[in-house]
Amino acid sequence: MGDEEGIAYYRAEMNRLSAALMQEGVTWRHPEEPAWRGPESTPPFMRSHAASFSYGYLHYLRRVFALMRREEPVTPISSQEELSRDDYKVKDETLDLYSHLLCHSDCDGYYVPVDFYDPLFLPDDAGISGGGMVGSSHRLLAELRECAPVIGIQIEEDGSLSDAEASRVFTLPEDAPFEVESVVWLALHEACRASIATGCAVNFH
Repeated sequence: MGDEEGIAYYRAEMNRLSAALMQEGVTWRHPEEPAWRGPESTPPFMRSHAASFSYGYLHYLRRVFALMRREEPVTPISSQEELSRDDYKVKDETLDLYSHLLCHSDCDGYYVPVDFYDPLFLPDDAGISGGGMVGSSHRLLAELRECAPVIGIQIEEDGSLSDAEASRVFTLPEDAPFEVESVVWLALHEACRASIATGCAVNFH
């Protein structure tokens, strides 16, 4: 697919998403141009973070969030077997359909910068990727802030993440406790910040 074809496809997808959300009472349109304007060459919301990660990494962070919500101890894990032991707890929390982190496809779909309380499940005929599961960038960001201390990430009193802390998290060694969870956390956190700042959707792919 060439650049022009790719742009046309993406615009059509965003228009379809906007129309489907409107049917659910959520008003959002992908901006024609980014909302941010400034003299700097790099927008202030752009900081170093993982550009991509294994789909399976999401489950490490979801485990942390589920255990935290169940008020159970959260300890680092080092193997897939350890991760799998808590699968049923993550599934139980997911089935409550309240979490924007838990109720989303691993590899497809969107978060939009509109603050709605529960994740949306759009009908199949809407044709939205990710099984029609759409989350709120605002709500996902709130959930990330909630679980940050559990994995050793320091959030400021106003809920923000300082540049220094973002840099520390980005450079964690691979053998650090919660390193995988922190990689995913920072990538999602920065994606939410950019989404809210620009009005664009977060696109899982």
